[in-house]
Amino acid sequence: MIFRTFYQSPLGQISLLADEESLLGLYFVGQAYYERGFESSQLLNQEVAPHQEAKFWLDAYFAGRQPDPNQLRLAPHGTAFQHRVWSALAAIPYGQTTTYGKLATDLNCKSAQAIGSAVGKNPLSIIVPCHRVLGADGSLTGYAGGIERKAMLLELEK
Repeated sequence: MIFRTFYQSPLGQISLLADEESLLGLYFVGQAYYERGFESSQLLNQEVAPHQEAKFWLDAYFAGRQPDPNQLRLAPHGTAFQHRVWSALAAIPYGQTTTYGKLATDLNCKSAQAIGSAVGKNPLSIIVPCHRVLGADGSLTGYAGGIERKAMLLELEK
């Protein structure tokens, strides 16, 4: 069973998807790839423990603290390649950024576009910090939640 609840963030409403054990997804309502992979699932609007943990984490994050993502039980659905990219995203320190090209080099991938595709399909936005990835020239590009939100998240982490 997949459970859904919502969290009202300073950047808009967020959908949280979880099973009884782990957080599966965190999506800004209306973003690109919204609840991708769960379209045919029957989502029960019921809050479970992983939702409560995520809300506590998000409260701390938006208050300007640096909550530890390792406190959360996460189980994103994706390919082996996507999981490699998402693990690399999770290693980007709070308040720091990298580029798609650097991620490609670090992961021994010849295509920054492939990296960008995996980054864009990250189902755990904010917690797995895809907003910390910039274009080669330092520009704010490619955030499924919208460039404005990406800028606000980076500003929060300064």
